[in-house]
Amino acid sequence: MPVDVLLGLQWGDEGKGKIVDVITPEYDIVARFQGGPNAGHTIVIDGKKFVLHLIPSGIFHKNTINLIGNGVVIDPITLKREVEQLEAHGVEVRDKMLVSERAHLILPTHKLLDAASEASKGDKKIGSTLRGIGPTYMDKTGRNGLRVGSIKLDDFEERYHFLKAKHTRMLDELYHFEYTIEDNEFLEAIEFMKTLKTCKGEAYLADALASGKKVLAEGAQGTLLDIEFGSYPFVTSSNTIAAGACIGLGVPPQSIGKVFGIFKAYCTRVGSGPFPTELNDDMGEKIRKAGSEFGATTGRPRRTGWLDLPLLKFAVRINGVTDLIMTKADVLSELEEIQVCTKYDTPEGITENAPFDLEHATPIYEKHGCWQEDLTGCRSVEQVPASLKSYIKVVEDYLNVPMTYLSVGPDREQIMEYTS
Repeated sequence: MPVDVLLGLQWGDEGKGKIVDVITPEYDIVARFQGGPNAGHTIVIDGKKFVLHLIPSGIFHKNTINLIGNGVVIDPITLKREVEQLEAHGVEVRDKMLVSERAHLILPTHKLLDAASEASKGDKKIGSTLRGIGPTYMDKTGRNGLRVGSIKLDDFEERYHFLKAKHTRMLDELYHFEYTIEDNEFLEAIEFMKTLKTCKGEAYLADALASGKKVLAEGAQGTLLDIEFGSYPFVTSSNTIAAGACIGLGVPPQSIGKVFGIFKAYCTRVGSGPFPTELNDDMGEKIRKAGSEFGATTGRPRRTGWLDLPLLKFAVRINGVTDLIMTKADVLSELEEIQVCTKYDTPEGITENAPFDLEHATPIYEKHGCWQEDLTGCRSVEQVPASLKSYIKVVEDYLNVPMTYLSVGPDREQIMEYTS
């Protein structure tokens, strides 16, 4: 059986978690393949809101195994808290969750280094979530990191203190950063992690695929934050694209099947970096309020703007997207008119391709009438207004990829299968 991939096509926050939750019954395994607790996958079930940072979004289904893959960086404190919070709400976690032995650990000093590095940038801040993600990936590529499989070694604490000492030297000598370190909470979380089920993720998935199991690879962040193809340097530290699923889970490229690409009916971005279609006006604020656009992980207000089709086409191409999923169409319902970027005016001329330098690209828009109807009660394609169907058709024709799902609200009941 193939591995299907579900990922974001914008700057994250597209609604990946709730879509994974809805389609999970079709899969035996849901596997996170990159990122860390900088993710905030929000799922609303019967009006109750859950935010997942590390645990895959299939955890609410009793017959699905949830794997945290080797490409994920794990904060033991966050994972412990997340498991305990779900269990307090009656969600069974430990029998349905596996953690790859090869996944790297986020230390308390990684978070301090993240804060120190960001503070040192002054007005050129990246917009880090300060969760220690970047420094952990840096230790991973620098061959200094600690992995989940290391926690059961007799000398784990010695290894931990050795790496911590390296970090404190950097904090003292490079950043001159003031800090305090609490080891107890981290070491308690390590003891908690020893009670969780771990596995050789790549072997587990190989056996599962060989036996006919269906696997969904769940991405975090979004394509435009990819370390290679995102709006560098204002990006995350991992590969958020479909190819990242192969490395982050240990599955071969030929095993990839469908690639579900999720995008909002408009654009948002958290933190610094270029955003050509950003609305720094009353319209942007109106969309922010209507869409409750505040980060699930950081709580920061999200920047808002019109849909950007050239960047979507770029994301579709590099991911090999086979199925489109649009979320938050309901947010635009109060608007009389909406705009869509279809081209860019750049120093090199007008183009439909994503420019290398987004800072000096001016979007060219087409106007579209809006539906001006409450979509939140729609449950079938027949109930979707003609003006929204027209908007979707514009996107499908531009990207040459069909729409598969449409979301008209935060609850799992407000996500419908869509066919033109």
